[in-house]
Amino acid sequence: MAVAPPIAPARRKQVLRVLFISLLLDLISFTFILPLFPKLLEFYRNTEIERSGTVLSRILYGLNTYKNSFSKPINDRYDIVLLGGAMGSLFSLCQAIASPFIGTLSDRYGRRTALLWSMVGNIASVALWCAATDFRTFLASRVVGGLSEGNVQLALAIATDVSSDEERGKTMAMVGACFSIAFTFGPALGAALSQITTVAANPFATAAGVSLLLIVTETVYLYVALPETHPRQQPKTNGHTQPEKPVVERRERTNSHMLLNLTHFSFIFFFSGMEFSLPFMTYDLFAYKAKDSGRLLGYIGLVASLLQGGVVRRMHPLRVVQVGVISCAAAFFLLARLDTERGLYGAATLLAITSSTVVTGLNSLSSFEAGSEERGEKLGNHRSFGQFGRALGPLIFCTMYWWAGRDVAYAIGGAGMVGVAGLVFGGLKAPKGLQLKPTKDKVATEARA
Repeated sequence: MAVAPPIAPARRKQVLRVLFISLLLDLISFTFILPLFPKLLEFYRNTEIERSGTVLSRILYGLNTYKNSFSKPINDRYDIVLLGGAMGSLFSLCQAIASPFIGTLSDRYGRRTALLWSMVGNIASVALWCAATDFRTFLASRVVGGLSEGNVQLALAIATDVSSDEERGKTMAMVGACFSIAFTFGPALGAALSQITTVAANPFATAAGVSLLLIVTETVYLYVALPETHPRQQPKTNGHTQPEKPVVERRERTNSHMLLNLTHFSFIFFFSGMEFSLPFMTYDLFAYKAKDSGRLLGYIGLVASLLQGGVVRRMHPLRVVQVGVISCAAAFFLLARLDTERGLYGAATLLAITSSTVVTGLNSLSSFEAGSEERGEKLGNHRSFGQFGRALGPLIFCTMYWWAGRDVAYAIGGAGMVGVAGLVFGGLKAPKGLQLKPTKDKVATEARA
């Protein structure tokens, strides 16, 4: 397996600083729209309700046919939630399709080049949102955004390019911390900007405009400050390319990519289904409104960011995944039985632990099994499996939620997460050269021996 020469500490620090700032800009911009979906989709529905044959009218007809097939009546307030879920599944499906191609292109043409082209697609997506006076244009913006969203996977590949095995866990935790920080503050900023109307035909143009400003700023910053971390051309002498003998890394592969990808898909499948069903459950049990749900999500994001900054980055990646899946299984079983807000926030704490650990740890483990010449492709495939899970999970889990009820749905979800834990504890191993630290009891026993 060919490996790149070691990265100088100063250059690594520079690259990680650029990644951190750019990811924050990107993810804050991305999260602006999350709390706006209900009102945004209501706006398009009310605008186009009397026009037949539109894209939105056909989608709503299909969703209502699906909703009316349940024996348990579903309140009309969930029409918009279902539409938002369908939009989220479409976005994830587009990402699942595009991720392997984006990763392969980064291996062939370089991380920086692939990332900048991805940013061009993101700019086009947000620009369409700014101009979206009808639902069809807004739908196009989501499709373009899903197909071009390669920032996260390319950031992971770049972070891996400049990190040694021992630094890998800390680096991946830094990427995870960007998510937590963005999801703590981004939705609140988006909600505040949505109160400012600058274009009557598109009441959300202000939020979209600020989002576009952030994306353009990020693109310019990346163009100026981000160096290429995956060289594609060998040095030239007298105008001719001189082949270099690759340095071969003799490292035995410990986890197959298929096992890691299957674990990622299975985890995201159950986790995203539960995540999407939470607004239904909190409304049914506690009559939660948008601000109450926002407070709950903010709490999860805050706890997750604190854990990633102070705990997760110091842990072994395999241990990170193990802790996360156990916490998630416990959250499922608690959600199946709780009847108080104290219990809800107890489950939210467990979900914060899960959010700060599992995906970060799996990304780190996946990066260990890929050489520099294939890292973009392998991490792209890994992300694709997760996005397929995110596209399918909400639809299937919510179907089960409405057919069988909360108790059964979350109990089955908990059982599924126990199965994921079986994959993690029974199948995944610590990468060679990065073994788990022995416990204190084991150290004491070996010392006495």
